[in-house]
Order: sequence, then structure tokens, then C-alpha cells
Amino acid sequence: MKKILFVDDEESIRLLYQEEFEEGGYEVMLAGNGEEALARFKETRPDILVIDIKMPGMDGIELLKRVRELSKNVPVILCTAYGEYKQNLETWASDEYVVKSANLEGLFKKVEELLARRP
Repeated sequence: MKKILFVDDEESIRLLYQEEFEEGGYEVMLAGNGEEALARFKETRPDILVIDIKMPGMDGIELLKRVRELSKNVPVILCTAYGEYKQNLETWASDEYVVKSANLEGLFKKVEELLARRP
């Protein structure tokens, strides 16, 4: 079973991801901020990360940098409600950029595509 780490400061979003992706057959881990996510990443080495950008403390872009320092190969999806971050060159280190939506179909598709590319 593939492991996904979802990082979002909004608990309701984390719980939605957990419910939907566990039903989809994934093992789901959650983190409410960048520091917690980095610790979980080091402990569990998930197969993929889905990271919100705007979070208090360590934001998603800083978390992305730190994850890339530890592993260049793990897929990372930046998932945010703010489309303007797509123009930020720092976000280009992610594998995908998804604008948050109540419909998780697009996010599911990106997760499946990225995991299919991994050996």
C-alpha cells in the first residue's frame, strides 16, 4: 500500500484527504505544519507528499526545499487555494501544482500519475 503524507494547516482539509484517500486504497499520514511534516517524512519516508503552501511557521515552499535536500526522488505535489504561486520559481521544484478544489478527482489523478512513474 502506497503511503501519502498530507500537509495542511486546516484540520478539516486533512481529514477530508484522509477519508477520501484511505477509501482509495492509500495509507494516509497527516501533518498540520511544516515542522511536523519534516519529522514525519524523516521517520516514515512516504511514497508521495501533498503540501499546502500557506501555513504558519515553515510554509510549504520551505518544506519543499527541505524535503528535496533529503530526497530528490520522492514526488511532491503543491496543493494550494492560491493560483498565483504557480509563477513563483521556487514552486517549480515540485512535481505538480494543484489548485485546491472540493472535487478531489484532479488530485487523485496527479497522485496516481506520479506514483506510476516511480519504480
